Amino acid sequence: MHKIFLIAVVGCFAISAGAQSYFDVTKYGAKKNSSIKATKAIEKTITAAAAAGGGTVYFPAGKYLTGPIHLKSNITILIDAGAELHFSDDFDDYLPMVESRYEGVDVTSFSPLFYANGVENIAITGRGVIDGHGKKWWDFVEGYKEGQPRTKWQLEFDRRNKNILLPDDPRQMKRGFLRPPFIQFLHSKNILIEGIMIRNSPFWTINPGFCENVTVHAVTINNPGSNAPNTDGINPESCSNVHISDCHISVGDDCITIKSGKDIPGRSKNRPAENYTITNCTMLRGHGGVVIGSEMSGGVKKIAISNCIFDGTDRGIRIKTARGRGGVVEDIRVSNIVMKNIAEQAIVLDMEYAKGAEEPVSERTPTFRNIRLSNITAYTNQALLINGIREMPVSGISLNDVVFEARQGIVLKNAADISLNNVKIRIPAGTALKADQVERLDVNNFEATVPAGDAFVLQLNDVKGARIRNCWLPNDSAKFAAVTGAQTRQIIFKNNDGKNGQVFMGKEVNGAEVVKD
Repeated sequence: MHKIFLIAVVGCFAISAGAQSYFDVTKYGAKKNSSIKATKAIEKTITAAAAAGGGTVYFPAGKYLTGPIHLKSNITILIDAGAELHFSDDFDDYLPMVESRYEGVDVTSFSPLFYANGVENIAITGRGVIDGHGKKWWDFVEGYKEGQPRTKWQLEFDRRNKNILLPDDPRQMKRGFLRPPFIQFLHSKNILIEGIMIRNSPFWTINPGFCENVTVHAVTINNPGSNAPNTDGINPESCSNVHISDCHISVGDDCITIKSGKDIPGRSKNRPAENYTITNCTMLRGHGGVVIGSEMSGGVKKIAISNCIFDGTDRGIRIKTARGRGGVVEDIRVSNIVMKNIAEQAIVLDMEYAKGAEEPVSERTPTFRNIRLSNITAYTNQALLINGIREMPVSGISLNDVVFEARQGIVLKNAADISLNNVKIRIPAGTALKADQVERLDVNNFEATVPAGDAFVLQLNDVKGARIRNCWLPNDSAKFAAVTGAQTRQIIFKNNDGKNGQVFMGKEVNGAEVVKD
């Protein structure tokens, strides 16, 4: 057992157990009954710990009312079981404005609730609760109408952001009221967030930016599902070496989102999100389970997602972008995922998140490539949507050992080098797989369970290069494949359970380009 002794630090007391010093916020004036705001007392406690070379700022059981908390290097915030930190919903408490990032744009705005910039070796841990009391923030945004007189907060935002780089669509920036993230650490390293319960975030919940070596472990995040806009769970932006594990997330927007800046602001920083692992997490409510984008102008690469459950999210795995965003998403691995009650797509890779006209390839052109998904079971509305753009098709995508039970099948458009291996899909009606303007499509051991009807199981339109082989179609009355489009080339059907004779070819198709073995 460690000896416990008292040491004086800047006029107050810290308890030291061995090499670890604990600085109790109640010794610095914080009240455990929320009778007064503890902001200044917490600031004094952190200053004392930093002056001692670092230590643990300790919140014993009780309820604390506070404004923003700014961390310094070598500080651990320990929120003990039974302790609750309730953050003020007085907007003035989050002034003066600080350097921040809002949806991939660098701004000066309201202080995040937990904030640090340019520090190292920091942590927020414990079994307690932190509550952002976001409703007042949500209501302001939801009730704001263009043309209303600008508030003092918006005027201050205008004053502090005269020369910022704006995204292609600057409407939110011009509104000038940007809700703060709950936890935002910038330009920092060696970060741990562990064990705590977080609820009612004003905006994105955990949002490190330009950070290195970030670990989020065993955290519970619960934000309302309605009337709580943009209350994403964990959004690491332009970070490297991020580890997210054993978290439980139920929020009003995306559960976990990987980002790297928006449009020109993101491209100018050119800081990718890279080397992320996401594992052993459950997501019960949200627009997406794990999402990449749409702010990904700095690029996203080397991401591994595994052993997760999505139950009740709108989508499962979602990668989204648009023309003008730029950036490369590559080397993504997704494995061992179970999805249920998915309202939209189980898997979606969409390069037209915002519609735009075709344009020459440039730094504005986004890229998705080398994305591998395996060992997935999904109960969903639509199985899979891959939607590239004509000037930059989605490329290098594979599905292996995947089972879909869906109302709609698989759609591939403007894509190349697509492989579906050992994929089983059950749908009540319609086509199981539609491929339009796809190059080099390999479908092997594909099993579709569909009812009898007029729809073809497979539809290939303007496909250049395809191998359809070893497919199983248990319903003998189902039509196998339709091949259409004047651009169709080099289509091979082989060893498909006797169904090769049930291939329909449009009149515009050169019959020599379709081989049935």
